[in-house]
Amino acid sequence: MEDRGQYVRYQQDRAVLAAIGAHLDPQIGRLEVRLPRSVAEAAVGAWDREESGGVGKESREEYELREAAAELAFIGLAISSRGVWDAEGVVVDLDVVEIAAALRAAR
Repeated sequence: MEDRGQYVRYQQDRAVLAAIGAHLDPQIGRLEVRLPRSVAEAAVGAWDREESGGVGKESREEYELREAAAELAFIGLAISSRGVWDAEGVVVDLDVVEIAAALRAAR
């Protein structure tokens, strides 16, 4: 960023956003959601997948893709451990952080 003042304001804004999150966190836990079988099975597959090798130097885009993959795997873990399957898909209670990650990816 070229404007140092703008950078400092953004840091302050992030601190306020984090403070809001700290107040919301104890108020909001998990929400029950229904997912179609195809995406639920793909999420479980992401959790079950073995990743080889470590993480080397990566671009911002690569980092964001890896983080999204990790969020998908955590949703897969939730489905594996507490999902209730039926003929059409699965009902599972997801943490709001997992839901927010999926919503951000959809944008």
